[in-house]
Amino acid sequence: MNDLKGVILAGGTASRLKPLTKVTNKHLLPVGKKPMIYYSIEKLVGAGISDILVVTGVEHLGSVVELLGSGRDFGCSFTYKVQDDAGGIAQALGLAEGFVAGSPVLVILGDNLFQDSLRDYVREYLGQGGGARILLKAVHDPERFGVAVLDGGKVVKVVEKPEEPESELAVTGVYFYDSSVYDIIRTLKPSGRGELEITDVNNEYIRRGSMQCCIMRGWWSDAGTFESLEHVQRLVRDNPPE
Repeated sequence: MNDLKGVILAGGTASRLKPLTKVTNKHLLPVGKKPMIYYSIEKLVGAGISDILVVTGVEHLGSVVELLGSGRDFGCSFTYKVQDDAGGIAQALGLAEGFVAGSPVLVILGDNLFQDSLRDYVREYLGQGGGARILLKAVHDPERFGVAVLDGGKVVKVVEKPEEPESELAVTGVYFYDSSVYDIIRTLKPSGRGELEITDVNNEYIRRGSMQCCIMRGWWSDAGTFESLEHVQRLVRDNPPE
């Protein structure tokens, strides 16, 4: 056990996966033999986190609660929050402030799947004494993601979906933050697409000199497109998550 709280962000419209998501939440789609969201839950519980908030949209809240219940079947306790509009990852994380109640938080985007256990990453984050930590992974299409630029092993900036990426290191959907993340979120202005961007949160931690990073050892992929969903199915089948 540790004092980290867990947050799974499972909202959004998933328009790129229609018609699969016309009547269900993307995070409830099957990956291997389980609903996609199970993988995030198992990663958090496996890292000793038992208090988990699930943030989802109003359209599918009932389905999510019906599937997950209280958390008893997973060895944890669930709290639920509704994100009324798709206003960005940082906005969704902002809804967790009361739940987190001053504790550090480990945030997972529910459509990100990966092989590594989070246990070592949790230990490293708790050992750094506050601030933030992001997990990175080299990918062949970094322009689809936030991209981290490193200098001597330290993150010097994150660029959101760059046309000409300065590195191949994608910022995965796994973030560690201390409670000051909520002070940062309150200062954010919507981006050009009308959302509060998690990249702006990460760059503020970098500006403050309190951002650390790890590079994932095993595979990682998002599952937000038909191509990446198919890719994840193969990864889970051939090299199951730890």
